[in-house]
Amino acid sequence: MQCYPTTKAGRRYVYRLAPTMAVYVLFLFIAQWSFHHLHPTGLIVYVLAILPALPLIGSLVVVGLYIAEESDEFERSILVQSMLWGFGGALAVSTVWGFLEDFANAPHVSTFYVYVFFWIFMGIAQPFIRMRYQ
Repeated sequence: MQCYPTTKAGRRYVYRLAPTMAVYVLFLFIAQWSFHHLHPTGLIVYVLAILPALPLIGSLVVVGLYIAEESDEFERSILVQSMLWGFGGALAVSTVWGFLEDFANAPHVSTFYVYVFFWIFMGIAQPFIRMRYQ
């Protein structure tokens, strides 16, 4: 199993995603540092809170661009199927946890983790989908 992209679209995906994630880490650091040391108020609170979300939204745009640009139908199909499993897994976990919070007094979990669960389930699904075609 290869770990590097073999198509031009795949390479562009990596070259776009890497800086997007670097900006995410930078924005997250800025937001956390600012809240911890500067204790902002007013409108700046909302700006700082949204700041780390912007590159994460950008990462979804990068995936969409990859899907649009990928000429290899097999690779595109693998990604789309993996995304469907990712969406399904993230929705299932967040729905179950929501009911646990509502009815069983489970501790609150930030909705940010829906994004994390999406990528985890998508990553888990991808090799299984590939194995299905071997």
